Amino acid sequence: MQADDSNFAVLELFMERRDMMSLPVTEQQRPIGLISRNIFMSQMSKPFYHEVYGKKSCIAFMDKEPLIVDAAMSIEDLTFRAVEAGEKALADGFIITDNGVLAGVGFGLQLMNVVATMQAEKNRQIMHSIDYASVIQRALLRSSDAELRASLPDAHLEWQPRDVVGGDFYFFERHAGGWFAALADCTGHGVPGAFMTLIASSALSQALRELGHGDPAALIGAVSRAIKTLLGQDGSADAASGTTSNDGMDCAFLSYDAASASLHYAGAKQALYIVEPGADAVRAIEGARMGVGYVDTPFDHAWRSEVVDAQPGSLLFLTTDGLLDQIGGARDIAYGKRRMREQLLLRQGSPASEVAAALLHDMAAWQGPQPRRDDLTFFCFRL
Repeated sequence: MQADDSNFAVLELFMERRDMMSLPVTEQQRPIGLISRNIFMSQMSKPFYHEVYGKKSCIAFMDKEPLIVDAAMSIEDLTFRAVEAGEKALADGFIITDNGVLAGVGFGLQLMNVVATMQAEKNRQIMHSIDYASVIQRALLRSSDAELRASLPDAHLEWQPRDVVGGDFYFFERHAGGWFAALADCTGHGVPGAFMTLIASSALSQALRELGHGDPAALIGAVSRAIKTLLGQDGSADAASGTTSNDGMDCAFLSYDAASASLHYAGAKQALYIVEPGADAVRAIEGARMGVGYVDTPFDHAWRSEVVDAQPGSLLFLTTDGLLDQIGGARDIAYGKRRMREQLLLRQGSPASEVAAALLHDMAAWQGPQPRRDDLTFFCFRL
């Protein structure tokens, strides 16, 4: 509408176009206001308003301060501007200009549809990337799966990331004198956790090349130093950069020597659980309370290896805290070590795969409707 058009002209147009919710008002093609259909019809329905205002200028019921945006503005900026302008801009609409000249009118519902479509496309692209990252992460674990099956006939390794990718990882490798296994829970889950697994597994591979497989405690120390150095947690980072990383992992490393039939264990905040044949209790070898990496872990901290004293046929079990910390039950508390130990004892004579299945079933029943809290990884096998 032109500024000198009458309210009767506005009424006629609104009656003809039932789908029209707002009308821009211009002077010399430049917008000066916006007439809301709802407000206008409400006013003109009042007694005597036809007679008093019908022939007057349409600026009488015009919003003189509508949101006006340029057509070149991005959808993201427009969304922020519309939200800042408040409910009026979303309900009644906003004016779009091109170099100051009226170009059209936009509405909140249209904007929401566009934003939702854009967000859905972004999410689709992100999920496609994460799905492919999962393929890569699983491929990195595949060789360990093959080595494990070839080395331990009665073993089961469960790996369930909370999201598509996860912060838990495992490693298994045969060598001339036996085998080496690692189970680790890196800081975070999802994409950040997955990046940490790449850092930690790379550091482990380098440590194995340099130190060999025989001393799991020395390997943990080497991995810790590598993580601290790479993430600038060793004090070497430029103070001006202000590193904020405080990341690392909990882990358990096992080294088996075939010649002596001995198993060596070292852990950082992860215990090794042992159920010997006919036992009425689960024995635990606790890991050190010092995490791997992290700002507070001394650069030269030395972990300790232990020889595992267990009878032939014993069931051995390692787990990340995704199992133990899962919330559930009638009181919404953690699954905990006690329930885990009970399941190990109940099925101490069963194959490792059946032990794993029983644990997963019991944890799922415990979890109920609660969301998954963390990545879940555990490893059980018989000597």
